Amino acid sequence: MSKAFTKESDADDEDDDATTPGVPKGPNYITPQGLAKLRTELMGLMDNERPKVVEAVHWAAKNGDRSENGDYLYGKKRLREIDKRIRFLTKRLSVAEVVDPSVHHGKDQVFFGATVTIAKPDGSEQSVRIQGIDEADNSAGDISWISPLAQALLRARVGDEVTVRTPLGPQLVEILEVRYPTA
Repeated sequence: MSKAFTKESDADDEDDDATTPGVPKGPNYITPQGLAKLRTELMGLMDNERPKVVEAVHWAAKNGDRSENGDYLYGKKRLREIDKRIRFLTKRLSVAEVVDPSVHHGKDQVFFGATVTIAKPDGSEQSVRIQGIDEADNSAGDISWISPLAQALLRARVGDEVTVRTPLGPQLVEILEVRYPTA
């Protein structure tokens, strides 16, 4: 059936990179653990979740009138969401550049993958881990390598003071400690 006679929109078919804010063009720096996590998610969607939804949509389609069939309509919507996520993950993995932070173990300079403890102007301390865009989890203390804080910290050393751009204006922070995972 032509899309002209359905309520589905083409908005879901737009290019995922164009609609994803903060995703720069070029390489997608990522740790080996982050790469494994993305691959696991992609394989789970392709091997498990998508086939189950396709089966449910197929079953619902056999039940008659599709215009008022909630199972069919929900299944088709979920299938579009899964396909969109699969396209996004495939694109991100195709430009992934794996960077192993353990090669910097024992160094006091900040590079990708470092866990950095900083002293803020108010005297408090904060530890952040510089991760890839697709693996950074703010609730776990991770920041993306493209964030203003990470950009200010990169290439600095223990004892250096760096200026960080914040919404409240520039802030001066001191690097207290730099740690890397062991191999």
